[in-house]
Amino acid sequence: MGGYIALIILVIVLFSGFFYFIPVGLWISAWAAGVKVGIFNLVGMRLRRVVPGKIVGPMIKSHKAGLPLGSDRLEAHFLAGGNVDRVVDALIAAQRAQIPLEFERAAAIDLAGRDVLRAVQMSVNPKVIQTPVVTAVAMDGIQVMATARVTVRANIDQLVGGAGEETVLARVGEGIVTTVGSAKTHKNVLENPDSISKTVLEKGLDSGTAFEILSIDIADVDVGKNIGAKLQTDQAEADKRIAQAKAEERRAMAVAEEQEMRARVEEMRAKVVEAEAKVPIAMAEALKAGRLGVMDYMNYQNIKADTDMRDGISKATRPEEEEKEES
Repeated sequence: MGGYIALIILVIVLFSGFFYFIPVGLWISAWAAGVKVGIFNLVGMRLRRVVPGKIVGPMIKSHKAGLPLGSDRLEAHFLAGGNVDRVVDALIAAQRAQIPLEFERAAAIDLAGRDVLRAVQMSVNPKVIQTPVVTAVAMDGIQVMATARVTVRANIDQLVGGAGEETVLARVGEGIVTTVGSAKTHKNVLENPDSISKTVLEKGLDSGTAFEILSIDIADVDVGKNIGAKLQTDQAEADKRIAQAKAEERRAMAVAEEQEMRARVEEMRAKVVEAEAKVPIAMAEALKAGRLGVMDYMNYQNIKADTDMRDGISKATRPEEEEKEES
């Protein structure tokens, strides 16, 4: 009894291995669809680590669509890491839409990491992408905020090596900034927003990208801040601070000069006091030596007394004169 069970298990394993390495079901499906795939070719796919279902299925679809594709090219694309089913679907969609697309081109686009089927669909049904709010300043200093909707169609010839949507949006934003910046007043932009679209379209912004720009429509235009007035205000405030700093510098210099003059005056007064202190000594020596007589000394005292009297009179009358001048 145990021998019969082991025999049955062995037969099941052998049949499973046989049908795994020899996909008879796929061969029958291909034969029924009119696709010529040899049974040994399917076994060779197993040995080359190619999933036969990933090759036979797309071959049947392409054959029914009138695009016969050999298994060698499909296997090569599969082994390169490509999506065979997506490439075949893209070729069928391109044929139906009468878009010229060869297998090599579709395979290259797929291996480049782009969705070739989505690209074909975008060629038939253009896509609308919206820019973020683009802020620009007109020549009169008024800020203008604009939003644009860009209708693009995939350029299959530029999909390999062409720039993506981010580049298109960046170029459109740059065109909006340039157009608004060259406007004399923001009112011109508000009155004719289509001028932005015309100017931007004329720049050929889709050059070197994977898309073809069909139209650029300004969705919204709004007025922002008065940047010119703000800049003028900031400049005036900066000039004011500079003038205040310079005035403070001049005041500090004047105070320093005044203090220096006061120091000089005090120094001169000290020298005068010192000289006056030496006068009696010099006069005593002159009297002793006979260079100054008694009458000369008396005349000197009279002159000094007269001078002190005149100084006292002038100090007494000065406040009265100042009061008269003020009145």
